[in-house]
Amino acid sequence: MQPNTFDLFADHEPGQRHRAEQIGEQSWVLRGFAQPLVDQLLPALDAILAAAPLRHMVTPGGFSMSVGTSSCGALGWITDRHGYRYSSVDPLSDLPWPAMPAVFSELAQSAAAQAGFAEFNADSCLINCYVPGAKMSLHQDKDENAYSAPIVSLSLGLPAMFLFGGFSRSDKSQRIALLHGDMVVWGGVDRLRYHGVLPIKQGRHPRLGEQRINLTFRVAG
Repeated sequence: MQPNTFDLFADHEPGQRHRAEQIGEQSWVLRGFAQPLVDQLLPALDAILAAAPLRHMVTPGGFSMSVGTSSCGALGWITDRHGYRYSSVDPLSDLPWPAMPAVFSELAQSAAAQAGFAEFNADSCLINCYVPGAKMSLHQDKDENAYSAPIVSLSLGLPAMFLFGGFSRSDKSQRIALLHGDMVVWGGVDRLRYHGVLPIKQGRHPRLGEQRINLTFRVAG
């Protein structure tokens, strides 16, 4: 579909104008939505990664992921030779994942509400770190216990080309450029759409250097 674009005002920053682009029946790109909170988000992210460092997990097929991953919240997404799933503990430390910072959960709630999903309370935040050349193949988010809550995604750092497809891997995908501070929310009838990220192009972001950080908020439990 052709994106439907309009202006909206973010609740977390009165008077700050943002542009929303509709990419599906219940799917939206919120341009620059997180920009007012970046100075709070980045220190919180650093603290999480100090406690639960990024790692390259192995897929059930035995392949090492090109993205580095970590998590915060009550549940963290993991993969190994035994499959994809959520765990209440970090397998590297056998300790609970770091708590989700309030600035994370409040931002995710605000973005979900702007996209028409009220009362979103994420219990999991997956942190993916992409360096130039790293990518994410088309996939569905279907390891959660239920699909009634949307997916809320935040992009930080280097630009990415986001693929937003249909309900079959072979369906044609939209290509959507995502920049630092952009957020994507999809749920409802769009909840199980395939999505992915093309290889990140070489570059250097003034705040995050040669990397793109993606935070994906979900209700997993």
